[in-house]
Amino acid sequence: MSAHAEYYVPAQSRWPILASAALFLLAFGAGTLINALTAERSGGAGLLILLSGGLLMGLILVGWFSNVIGESRAGLYSAQMDRSFRWGMSWFIFSEVMFFAAFFGALFYVRTLAVPWLGGEGARGVSQMLWPGFSAEWPLLNPPDAQQFPGPHEVIDPWHIPLLNTALLVSSSFTVTLAHHALLSDRRGQVKRWLALTVLLGATFIGFQAYEYTEAYTKLGLTLNAGVYGATFFILTGFHGLHVTLGTLMLLIILLRVLKGHFDSRHHFGFEGVAWYWHFVDVVWIGLFLFVYVL
Repeated sequence: MSAHAEYYVPAQSRWPILASAALFLLAFGAGTLINALTAERSGGAGLLILLSGGLLMGLILVGWFSNVIGESRAGLYSAQMDRSFRWGMSWFIFSEVMFFAAFFGALFYVRTLAVPWLGGEGARGVSQMLWPGFSAEWPLLNPPDAQQFPGPHEVIDPWHIPLLNTALLVSSSFTVTLAHHALLSDRRGQVKRWLALTVLLGATFIGFQAYEYTEAYTKLGLTLNAGVYGATFFILTGFHGLHVTLGTLMLLIILLRVLKGHFDSRHHFGFEGVAWYWHFVDVVWIGLFLFVYVL
């Protein structure tokens, strides 16, 4: 520890370049798959590339984080490194805030500007000439070009599964906070119980959302092709669901580390960083519940 009292500089690593290759495969595979599905062709090649990139990224993360955990357990990280990790996680969460801000901004633009214009409102009301008789209402069940983009038969009732999922995520914020306070007091038994409950709540949320998507596609006609409402709905809830999935996996890894005796009341930034991320995911869901499901 004394040899790295100021700052620890790790040896050269192969992980960043491998991660870049995996991200390229993920992006290329996703683009190929979406283009194929849009053209109503088989997306087998795109799906294979996408899954290959995801598998490679998973293996890279396992190896990379194993190195980081090993360095931390070896006492190589100083207070300066701890501050660096905190700043890094803070900037990462800020980037995620801006990521979702872009999608919420698109939703508000469509709802408050684009759809009313198409309905003949405001200075750009000449758009009414394109689709006379179009009724500008949100949620948009009858898009102006309904032959190419038919709207959904109905929207999801916010007071059933969405409300239940809200209760699950809000509860999980409390349980992860209780686990954190237990860790600060060195009550490891309570840490394990509260953290395990948080993982269970996150997994339950994912299960209910998968069920909700199945219902939307098979019974409500709410798909990615269901006009602008379907597109904004799945973009926002889909990316959030991906974040919940990643957050649940992160919490599970932290739980496994706790079970192995990692972390103590003074050194537990890995736990804290994941808790920050989880609170962020919960706050985003509150916005989704209000502006996508309710209002």
